[in-house]
Amino acid sequence: MTRPSPPSSGPRSIGKLAAATGIKIPTIRFYEQIGLVPAPPRTASDRRMYDDDAEQRLTFIRHARQLGFDLDSIRSLLDLSDHPDRACDEANTIAERHLAEVTQKITQLQALRRALSRMTAECAGGRVSACKVIEALHDHSASQ
Repeated sequence: MTRPSPPSSGPRSIGKLAAATGIKIPTIRFYEQIGLVPAPPRTASDRRMYDDDAEQRLTFIRHARQLGFDLDSIRSLLDLSDHPDRACDEANTIAERHLAEVTQKITQLQALRRALSRMTAECAGGRVSACKVIEALHDHSASQ
């Protein structure tokens, strides 16, 4: 990462890195396996030792995941971040694509809410044989 970093806290174990970033140890190992985080140097006893760059990179990944970016998009965004002299058009394109996906999901969720609201509003609370919720679930066209 090319961002200015706070004073170095020195090499740290994966457990300390997990605590500092809020990312679980198996997830950190997974990110290493798929190449989002470079494999760290190891001690003579084969312990991984992480530096400030690893912490910054994992914090970036965690924030991007919280915003719902998929791993391929995060990989591209990390690559862009690693090359600060490049134009940011690609980062904007990735964010715009994600925004379009989020907007589509919101539209789908709003339609789902309307369908469920209709189903529950029509339920008279009687027997299942006359239940509008059950009836609507049997008739897919009623929930669209």
